[in-house]
Amino acid sequence: MASEVEYESILCVKPDVNVYRIPPRASNRGYRAADWKLDTPDWTGRMRITAKGKVAYIKLEDKISGELFAQAPVKEYPDIAVETVSDSSRYFVLRIQDDNGRSAFIGVGFGDRGDSFDFNVALQDHFKWVKQENEIKSSQGADSAPKLDLGFKEGQTITLNIGQGKKRDKPRPQSSGGLGLLPPPPGGKIAPPPSSNDNTVQPSGGAQTGCLLELDSSNSNTVVQSNPSSDLWGDFSSSASSVPPPAPRQDPSSGNWVQF
Repeated sequence: MASEVEYESILCVKPDVNVYRIPPRASNRGYRAADWKLDTPDWTGRMRITAKGKVAYIKLEDKISGELFAQAPVKEYPDIAVETVSDSSRYFVLRIQDDNGRSAFIGVGFGDRGDSFDFNVALQDHFKWVKQENEIKSSQGADSAPKLDLGFKEGQTITLNIGQGKKRDKPRPQSSGGLGLLPPPPGGKIAPPPSSNDNTVQPSGGAQTGCLLELDSSNSNTVVQSNPSSDLWGDFSSSASSVPPPAPRQDPSSGNWVQF
């Protein structure tokens, strides 16, 4: 497949620019424009900044003929290809290269601060665009990775069992208090309350002797006295003694009563 054709675009053009021959850097503190011969530039022409692909080119050309004097390829910014000076914002140091790969450092300056600002912004915008292009390609590469296919194949079915699970016995809640309700008796039936004839009252002893009530575990309610020999309340064992004798039947010959 043929490679993509890269077109050259123009980023910025400045008609007046001065070029200076600069001395070698004395220390790591950077270049200073005060060390140059600013009154007598070595060359004067125009600057044209172009871009081809991701690389920017700073071209110094003749104002009239357009003949190329020198160019500086820039692959990153800021970088060693374009450096600022420490004492002015209108002057820069460029690393120019020829077709054979030889390089040299020259100084360039603008007469107006607005021109130097446009020069700076043109390079920043280009490499901002390059960064965005790299991010888009990296995201597209991640999207093109094979994805896991979780869809159903043709004719594939699944079965769902809803509401057919085993019922679990719910645990009985534990009482939070200290005493709870007692369970029913093992027989499962509750005995009826005793009748009045089942209650047996036995006489107790002296007044100083207290009554002791004993509750039998059976269904009869019995009051047991402490001393059965004492007869303080009388003998109620015989129901006949408590019923008065019947009245004598009157002779029907008596005239005082009418026989029914």
